Amino acid sequence: MTGNTMSTDEQTDANPPPDQTGQAGLVPRINIEIFCDSPETAEMAQLATADRRMQPAHTTVHLGGIMGAFNAFQSKPTPNLLIVESLGPKETILSELGLLAEVCQQDTKVVVIGQLNDVLLYRELVGQGISEYLVAPLQPVQFIDAIAKIYTSPTAAPVGKAIAFIGAKGGVGSSSIAHNVGWAVARQHGVETVIADLDLAFGTAGLNFNQDLPAGLASVLAQPERIDPTLVERMLVQAGEKLRLLGGPGGIDNDFEINPPAVDAILNAVRSTVPLLVLDLPAVWSPWVKYALLHSDQVVITTTPELASLRNVKSMVDLLRAGRPNDPLPKIVLNQVGVPKRPEISPADFSKVAGAPITVVIPHDAQSFGTAQGNGNTIFEVAGKSKAAEAIKNLVLQLGWQAQEKQPEKVASKSPLLKWITQVRKN
Repeated sequence: MTGNTMSTDEQTDANPPPDQTGQAGLVPRINIEIFCDSPETAEMAQLATADRRMQPAHTTVHLGGIMGAFNAFQSKPTPNLLIVESLGPKETILSELGLLAEVCQQDTKVVVIGQLNDVLLYRELVGQGISEYLVAPLQPVQFIDAIAKIYTSPTAAPVGKAIAFIGAKGGVGSSSIAHNVGWAVARQHGVETVIADLDLAFGTAGLNFNQDLPAGLASVLAQPERIDPTLVERMLVQAGEKLRLLGGPGGIDNDFEINPPAVDAILNAVRSTVPLLVLDLPAVWSPWVKYALLHSDQVVITTTPELASLRNVKSMVDLLRAGRPNDPLPKIVLNQVGVPKRPEISPADFSKVAGAPITVVIPHDAQSFGTAQGNGNTIFEVAGKSKAAEAIKNLVLQLGWQAQEKQPEKVASKSPLLKWITQVRKN
């Protein structure tokens, strides 16, 4: 079985390994870091990286093995998929994985490459949180197939998550916040991101990023059975190295109608291939908007400090608390704070009545936001050191993307890998 993915069943001629069939699945658009312990594996990984099936992913190959990964990720977040190789015995693999678990974030999948053709080790690793154990030497197609199967198996969780942004009412700046957050995660944190502007009549994603978005999204949403990752991929517009846009050109010539099944299809299609989907929802109330809010991974409500907005925020918080009892409360962004001569509700009073904490307060900065929108830029590009930019950067951190220059949060209490390593050491 040397050179194949470990399995409790032996290979048969009727079921040849992937390198004989030439078949392997498409690897999704994720970040992959590979730390090899041998030049041979590194060479194989480089060949795999150049393969067409690996092209959607952003892959980096290093030497250094498990300890190289441990040293690298003490000061930056771990990727979507981390692949590490160890040439050592079982005890060395377990010991080094114990150290790696201390810096490995909960949502990172880990694949281990070793030279031990040990079924018990395989069962132990996979059963306790490792996504796959592969026995070297490997062929590139075997390697690609093993990665693809992690994300295409029926029990696999979606690759990415969806964050829904909605305004408490029109004009509060929800779209600007959504677009700036999407840009920051893609540009400053290196995460492949799609911003879906679902305001088909008056959407501003094309304007804010100075891009011409193709027509056709409305007709596609009217036929949700047509929506799949391939169709969505063709409709995306590149707005940066790791940022793409999905939306329509805007206009009121036609009536637009979106139904919950269409939203579900978009969520599934994008999340199956991309780490982050930013849903920019219009400030209207309809069944499909409600569905998007209830079925996204996180919700961000942008509001201004006034009575009408407070009433609407409280209604949405109450709805989300009842409809998502096992999810965290929505993030509340108090925007445009400090408008001259406007009576405002204080953040403390707003939070008390709304029933949820204020996540960030963004000061009124018409000059910076106006300049950014007029030039098709983000607030970070126009006024990167402004208080507004710092507040949005803090929102990005609150949504789960840590500053790369800081020590990543340890997930010892949640990481399945670390829980298992701790248990093994006790035994």
